Amino acid sequence: MTIEITMPGSVVLVTGAGAGIGREIATWFARADAIVAVNDIDPVRAADTAARICADGGHAVAFAADVRSDDALDDMFARILTDLGRLDVSVNNVGMMAGRKARAFLDTPLDDAWAVIEQNLHATYRCCRAEATVFARQGQGGVIINVASGEATRPALGLASYGAAKAAIVHLTTTLAVELGPLGIRVNAVAPGTTYTADVAAVIGQEQFDAISRSTPLQRVCEPDELGRLCVVLASDLARCITGQLILADAGAHLGRLPLRLPERED
Repeated sequence: MTIEITMPGSVVLVTGAGAGIGREIATWFARADAIVAVNDIDPVRAADTAARICADGGHAVAFAADVRSDDALDDMFARILTDLGRLDVSVNNVGMMAGRKARAFLDTPLDDAWAVIEQNLHATYRCCRAEATVFARQGQGGVIINVASGEATRPALGLASYGAAKAAIVHLTTTLAVELGPLGIRVNAVAPGTTYTADVAAVIGQEQFDAISRSTPLQRVCEPDELGRLCVVLASDLARCITGQLILADAGAHLGRLPLRLPERED
Protein backbone atom coordinates (compact mmCIF):
# COMPACT_ATOMS: atom_id res chain seq x y z
CA MET A 1 0.00 0.00 0.00
CA THR A 2 1.23 3.52 -0.73
CA ILE A 3 0.05 6.85 0.61
CA GLU A 4 0.43 9.78 -1.76
CA ILE A 5 0.01 13.31 -0.49
CA THR A 6 -1.55 15.57 -3.08
CA MET A 7 -2.88 19.09 -2.67
CA PRO A 8 -4.23 19.96 -6.14
CA GLY A 9 -5.52 23.52 -6.33
CA SER A 10 -4.28 24.47 -2.86
CA VAL A 11 -2.38 27.76 -2.70
CA VAL A 12 0.67 27.66 -0.44
CA LEU A 13 2.77 30.67 0.55
CA VAL A 14 6.39 30.03 1.55
CA THR A 15 8.35 33.03 2.82
CA GLY A 16 12.10 33.20 2.46
CA ALA A 17 11.90 30.65 -0.34
CA GLY A 18 14.71 32.03 -2.47
CA ALA A 19 17.26 29.50 -1.22
CA GLY A 20 18.05 26.83 1.36
CA ILE A 21 15.28 25.35 3.48
CA GLY A 22 12.65 27.72 2.08
CA ARG A 23 13.39 26.69 -1.49
CA GLU A 24 13.08 23.01 -0.59
CA ILE A 25 9.80 23.60 1.24
CA ALA A 26 8.40 25.38 -1.82
CA THR A 27 9.67 22.61 -4.09
CA TRP A 28 8.05 19.83 -2.08
CA PHE A 29 4.69 21.59 -1.96
CA ALA A 30 4.88 21.93 -5.74
CA ARG A 31 5.60 18.20 -5.97
CA ALA A 32 2.39 17.66 -4.01
CA ASP A 33 0.60 19.52 -6.82
CA ALA A 34 0.02 22.73 -4.84
CA ILE A 35 0.22 26.19 -6.36
CA VAL A 36 3.17 27.85 -4.61
CA ALA A 37 3.49 31.56 -3.89
CA VAL A 38 7.26 31.96 -3.62
CA ASN A 39 8.31 34.88 -1.41
CA ASP A 40 11.78 36.28 -0.92
CA ILE A 41 13.15 39.75 -0.22
CA ASP A 42 15.38 39.32 -3.28
CA PRO A 43 13.25 39.34 -6.46
CA VAL A 44 15.95 37.50 -8.41
CA ARG A 45 16.06 34.62 -5.94
CA ALA A 46 12.25 34.45 -5.72
CA ALA A 47 12.00 34.32 -9.51
CA ASP A 48 14.73 31.67 -9.70
CA THR A 49 12.92 29.35 -7.26
CA ALA A 50 9.64 29.82 -9.10
CA ALA A 51 11.34 29.14 -12.46
CA ARG A 52 12.97 25.97 -11.16
CA ILE A 53 9.62 24.68 -9.90
CA CYS A 54 7.90 25.47 -13.19
CA ALA A 55 10.71 23.84 -15.16
CA ASP A 56 10.06 20.64 -13.18
CA GLY A 57 6.40 20.73 -14.10
CA GLY A 58 5.11 22.48 -11.00
CA HIS A 59 3.11 25.67 -10.58
CA ALA A 60 4.76 28.59 -8.78
CA VAL A 61 4.60 32.38 -8.88
CA ALA A 62 7.21 34.72 -7.40
CA PHE A 63 6.13 37.42 -4.94
CA ALA A 64 9.13 39.51 -3.87
CA ALA A 65 8.54 41.44 -0.65
CA ASP A 66 10.21 42.33 2.64
CA VAL A 67 7.91 40.70 5.19
CA ARG A 68 9.35 42.91 7.93
CA SER A 69 7.40 45.79 6.37
CA ASP A 70 3.67 46.10 7.03
CA ASP A 71 3.08 47.94 3.76
CA ALA A 72 5.06 45.42 1.72
CA LEU A 73 3.26 42.57 3.43
CA ASP A 74 -0.19 44.04 2.76
CA ASP A 75 0.73 44.56 -0.89
CA MET A 76 2.04 41.00 -1.24
CA PHE A 77 -1.12 39.42 0.17
CA ALA A 78 -3.28 41.60 -2.07
CA ARG A 79 -1.27 40.39 -5.07
CA ILE A 80 -1.49 36.75 -4.00
CA LEU A 81 -5.28 36.92 -3.66
CA THR A 82 -5.62 38.78 -6.96
CA ASP A 83 -3.32 36.49 -8.93
CA LEU A 84 -4.02 33.13 -7.28
CA GLY A 85 -7.51 33.66 -5.89
CA ARG A 86 -7.09 32.34 -2.37
CA LEU A 87 -4.66 31.09 0.28
CA ASP A 88 -4.79 27.70 2.00
CA VAL A 89 -1.41 27.14 3.65
CA SER A 90 1.41 29.41 4.75
CA VAL A 91 4.92 28.52 5.85
CA ASN A 92 6.69 31.34 7.64
CA ASN A 93 10.33 30.53 7.01
CA VAL A 94 12.00 33.97 7.08
CA GLY A 95 14.64 34.10 9.80
CA MET A 96 18.35 33.51 10.35
CA MET A 97 20.75 36.13 11.65
CA ALA A 98 19.88 39.20 9.53
CA GLY A 99 23.50 39.39 8.42
CA ARG A 100 24.77 39.63 12.01
CA LYS A 101 27.47 37.44 13.58
CA ALA A 102 27.15 35.15 16.56
CA ARG A 103 28.59 36.99 19.56
CA ALA A 104 28.61 36.70 23.33
CA PHE A 105 25.65 38.45 24.94
CA LEU A 106 27.69 41.29 26.43
CA ASP A 107 29.52 41.85 23.13
CA THR A 108 26.40 42.02 20.95
CA PRO A 109 25.39 45.56 19.93
CA LEU A 110 21.75 46.26 20.67
CA ASP A 111 21.13 47.21 17.05
CA ASP A 112 22.30 43.73 16.00
CA ALA A 113 20.06 42.07 18.59
CA TRP A 114 17.00 44.07 17.50
CA ALA A 115 17.68 43.30 13.84
CA VAL A 116 17.71 39.55 14.56
CA ILE A 117 14.51 39.78 16.60
CA GLU A 118 12.87 41.85 13.84
CA GLN A 119 13.79 39.35 11.15
CA ASN A 120 12.62 36.35 13.14
CA LEU A 121 9.89 37.10 15.69
CA HIS A 122 8.44 40.32 14.27
CA ALA A 123 8.35 39.06 10.68
CA THR A 124 6.68 35.81 11.74
CA TYR A 125 4.16 37.67 13.90
CA ARG A 126 3.26 40.00 11.04
CA CYS A 127 2.87 37.11 8.62
CA CYS A 128 0.71 35.11 11.04
CA ARG A 129 -1.60 38.07 11.51
CA ALA A 130 -1.98 38.66 7.77
CA GLU A 131 -2.47 34.95 7.03
CA ALA A 132 -5.01 34.42 9.81
CA THR A 133 -6.95 37.44 8.58
CA VAL A 134 -7.16 35.95 5.09
CA PHE A 135 -8.17 32.52 6.41
CA ALA A 136 -10.87 34.01 8.65
CA ARG A 137 -12.34 35.99 5.76
CA GLN A 138 -12.36 32.94 3.49
CA GLY A 139 -14.16 30.98 6.20
CA GLN A 140 -12.70 27.60 5.23
CA GLY A 141 -9.92 27.16 7.76
CA GLY A 142 -6.25 27.08 6.89
CA VAL A 143 -2.81 25.95 7.97
CA ILE A 144 0.06 28.03 9.35
CA ILE A 145 3.50 26.48 9.83
CA ASN A 146 6.15 28.55 11.57
CA VAL A 147 9.81 27.65 11.18
CA ALA A 148 11.47 27.88 14.58
CA SER A 149 14.84 26.35 15.52
CA GLY A 150 16.37 23.81 17.81
CA GLU A 151 17.95 26.82 19.54
CA ALA A 152 14.47 27.58 20.93
CA THR A 153 14.70 24.51 23.16
CA ARG A 154 18.16 24.91 24.70
CA PRO A 155 20.65 27.62 25.66
CA ALA A 156 21.87 29.35 22.50
CA LEU A 157 25.39 30.46 23.36
CA GLY A 158 26.41 33.44 21.23
CA LEU A 159 22.91 33.54 19.77
CA ALA A 160 20.85 35.01 22.61
CA SER A 161 18.60 37.20 20.47
CA TYR A 162 18.13 34.47 17.85
CA GLY A 163 17.27 31.80 20.41
CA ALA A 164 14.93 34.15 22.28
CA ALA A 165 13.13 35.10 19.05
CA LYS A 166 12.69 31.48 18.00
CA ALA A 167 11.44 30.50 21.48
CA ALA A 168 8.91 33.33 21.26
CA ILE A 169 7.76 31.97 17.88
CA VAL A 170 7.06 28.61 19.54
CA HIS A 171 4.96 30.35 22.21
CA LEU A 172 3.17 32.37 19.53
CA THR A 173 2.41 29.13 17.71
CA THR A 174 0.73 27.49 20.71
CA THR A 175 -1.26 30.63 21.52
CA LEU A 176 -2.54 31.00 17.96
CA ALA A 177 -3.43 27.31 17.82
CA VAL A 178 -5.83 27.89 20.72
CA GLU A 179 -7.22 31.21 19.52
CA LEU A 180 -7.61 30.27 15.86
CA GLY A 181 -8.65 26.65 16.31
CA PRO A 182 -12.39 27.45 16.42
CA LEU A 183 -11.97 28.99 12.95
CA GLY A 184 -10.57 25.72 11.60
CA ILE A 185 -7.05 27.14 11.42
CA ARG A 186 -4.24 24.79 12.46
CA VAL A 187 -0.96 26.31 13.64
CA ASN A 188 2.21 24.28 14.15
CA ALA A 189 5.94 24.91 14.25
CA VAL A 190 8.89 22.94 12.95
CA ALA A 191 12.32 23.25 14.49
CA PRO A 192 15.23 22.26 12.26
CA GLY A 193 18.50 21.43 13.88
CA THR A 194 21.75 22.16 12.09
CA THR A 195 20.82 21.81 8.44
CA TYR A 196 23.22 21.36 5.55
CA THR A 197 22.54 24.47 3.46
CA ALA A 198 25.02 26.51 1.45
CA ASP A 199 24.57 29.55 3.70
CA VAL A 200 25.21 27.60 6.90
CA ALA A 201 28.13 25.69 5.36
CA ALA A 202 29.77 28.99 4.43
CA VAL A 203 29.64 30.10 8.07
CA ILE A 204 30.62 27.00 10.03
CA GLY A 205 32.55 24.90 7.50
CA GLN A 206 32.68 21.19 6.80
CA GLU A 207 34.78 20.28 9.85
CA GLN A 208 32.20 21.68 12.27
CA PHE A 209 29.37 20.08 10.29
CA ASP A 210 31.11 16.73 10.70
CA ALA A 211 31.61 17.28 14.43
CA ILE A 212 27.95 18.20 14.91
CA SER A 213 26.93 15.11 12.94
CA ARG A 214 28.98 12.84 15.20
CA SER A 215 27.37 14.38 18.30
CA THR A 216 23.74 13.57 17.38
CA PRO A 217 22.00 10.25 18.08
CA LEU A 218 21.47 9.70 14.36
CA GLN A 219 25.09 10.66 13.61
CA ARG A 220 24.05 13.19 10.97
CA VAL A 221 22.69 16.66 10.36
CA CYS A 222 19.47 17.42 8.50
CA GLU A 223 19.10 17.97 4.78
CA PRO A 224 16.90 20.87 3.57
CA ASP A 225 14.53 18.56 1.69
CA GLU A 226 13.65 16.79 4.94
CA LEU A 227 12.08 20.01 6.25
CA GLY A 228 10.17 20.32 2.99
CA ARG A 229 8.68 16.85 3.35
CA LEU A 230 7.78 17.48 6.98
CA CYS A 231 5.93 20.69 6.14
CA VAL A 232 3.94 18.96 3.41
CA VAL A 233 2.85 16.26 5.86
CA LEU A 234 1.83 18.82 8.50
CA ALA A 235 -0.18 20.78 5.93
CA SER A 236 -1.95 17.70 4.58
CA ASP A 237 -5.07 15.93 5.78
CA LEU A 238 -2.82 13.27 7.31
CA ALA A 239 -2.18 15.83 10.08
CA ARG A 240 -5.69 17.30 10.26
CA CYS A 241 -5.88 16.66 14.03
CA ILE A 242 -2.45 18.15 14.82
CA THR A 243 -2.20 21.74 16.04
CA GLY A 244 -0.15 23.68 18.56
CA GLN A 245 2.82 21.37 18.20
CA LEU A 246 6.55 21.92 17.86
CA ILE A 247 8.06 19.20 15.68
CA LEU A 248 11.81 18.88 16.13
CA ALA A 249 13.69 17.73 13.04
CA ASP A 250 17.22 17.71 14.40
CA ALA A 251 18.55 14.14 14.14
CA GLY A 252 17.84 13.79 17.87
CA ALA A 253 20.13 16.64 18.97
CA HIS A 254 17.50 17.84 21.48
CA LEU A 255 18.05 14.60 23.40
CA GLY A 256 21.56 15.75 24.29
CA ARG A 257 24.85 15.87 22.48
CA LEU A 258 26.78 12.63 22.48
CA PRO A 259 30.50 12.42 23.22
CA LEU A 260 32.61 12.01 20.13
CA ARG A 261 33.38 8.43 21.23
CA LEU A 262 31.02 6.23 23.21
CA PRO A 263 32.37 3.96 25.95
CA GLU A 264 33.17 0.45 24.80
CA ARG A 265 30.36 -2.00 25.42
CA GLU A 266 30.92 -4.70 27.99
CA ASP A 267 30.42 -8.32 27.00
